[in-house]
Amino acid sequence: MARRTRHSLAIRLLAGLAACVSLPCIGEILADDPALTTPAQQKAPNAFAEGSPKPVLNWGKGDGKSYWLTAFDIITFDVLLNRVDRYLIDKDDYNVTLDSFRRNLGGKWVVDNDPFAINQFGHPYQGSMYHGFARSAGLSYWESSAATLLGSLFWEVSGETTPPSINDQFTTGIGGSFLGEPLFRLSSLLLESGTGRPGLLRELAAALISPSTGFNRAAYGSRFDGVFRSRAPAVYTRVQLGVNVHADVSSNIDANRVIGEPAIPQSYKNGEGTADFTVAYGLPGKPDYRYDRPFDYFHLEFTASTKNVIENLITRGLLIGEPYSVGNNVRGVWGLYGSYDYISPQIFRVSTTSGGIGTTNQVWLSDKVALQSTALASLGYGSAGAIRGAGERDYHNGIAPQGLLTSRLILGDRVSFEATLRDYYVGGLASRETSGSENIARAEVAMTARIYNLHGLTLKYTHSRRDARYDDTGNTRQSVGVFSLAYSYLGQTRFGAVDWRPQLGEQAPAP
Repeated sequence: MARRTRHSLAIRLLAGLAACVSLPCIGEILADDPALTTPAQQKAPNAFAEGSPKPVLNWGKGDGKSYWLTAFDIITFDVLLNRVDRYLIDKDDYNVTLDSFRRNLGGKWVVDNDPFAINQFGHPYQGSMYHGFARSAGLSYWESSAATLLGSLFWEVSGETTPPSINDQFTTGIGGSFLGEPLFRLSSLLLESGTGRPGLLRELAAALISPSTGFNRAAYGSRFDGVFRSRAPAVYTRVQLGVNVHADVSSNIDANRVIGEPAIPQSYKNGEGTADFTVAYGLPGKPDYRYDRPFDYFHLEFTASTKNVIENLITRGLLIGEPYSVGNNVRGVWGLYGSYDYISPQIFRVSTTSGGIGTTNQVWLSDKVALQSTALASLGYGSAGAIRGAGERDYHNGIAPQGLLTSRLILGDRVSFEATLRDYYVGGLASRETSGSENIARAEVAMTARIYNLHGLTLKYTHSRRDARYDDTGNTRQSVGVFSLAYSYLGQTRFGAVDWRPQLGEQAPAP
């Protein structure tokens, strides 16, 4: 597919996701809210006001869901996207006919060579649209995941004249669900909060977070007025606006890459502005909260920058798991997680879609000191490579094992310290380039001090390193270390610490 076509798709789809960073109302609505549902909502779990008629949708029982409208939404979305691209961008790649459909349906699948940002961000976000159509039409998570896979398949064989792509099917069909479910949950949480029916501003904000959810709510009248119930999870949110104040870069790659011209070393833009949104949903420890639905716990991070638009987009969610406790000071959950990672620190990039075993927990170390941690070992499919001054197809695909360790030490209601280590390995298995491999590690340490009410300052250091080994091009080494300073708007005064311990005179709750 033409590069300009894919870029146009990414730009259009990026608009909705970027909104979740720019909407301060999200932090306001989720800040220190102990219930997140009104008494009327608790009495009538799928209604907005006491005595109102029962809406059609009920995700718990499966009432009111529609497979037909899900299929109609996804097919219509793909057809319209094809027509727009056909008339405005590229007539050849999108001149779909019955012959091209038959050829793609029975032809060989390939690993395509589209730009990295399109394959690793554009396609997962397109898949999140499919997932949102299905979820907001009442389908369960697993039914919606199947619809996302089928929607991706429909696009690959009938949305383009180019051969269907294996890597696109994986990132759209699976990565799309891992991204789409957190967006659907956040959109629903925004609709659910407050009193009475959502007003226009809340409806618009929810639609910006999950456009396909907003479409179904607007297009079908009261048919999809029901709101997915969160069951009042423990939620931590943080919005940051910052600047990178200093960077150290080491690289043996020629950013120019023009034969006969002097080599140009890679550089990192100091003074880069950033906007970051982080949410942890369903933190362990809240009494009576259950983990019986996929993504009842999830973590999402999104960072936009003035240099490369998307610095990182990371989600992980519990697909199947169980809570556990150790004494009265430890609460956690463990099981199978699904993850989608996209990281691009200006000079190289890595992205993976994976599944693995992990745990998330909180430990009370003293009366006021808590430690929240996640450990995760995963296996998936990913891409990694350098960013050069010329060309964009400088990345490597393959099976990708990865690991994650992250902790946040919370000191009362004033200071928190965070440390995160990620490691990715993209080898030659299931790859077009079987003679090489990539290893990328990223470490972050940060201190956040709450200055007044929900306002704070964050000092962070991030170090990213890439080591690549190829028989034909030799070894490459890149690293970048960045100090940044940010204003932080905190969703909670205690940095998300969940306190399940009994107060004086109360009986300890069951784990």
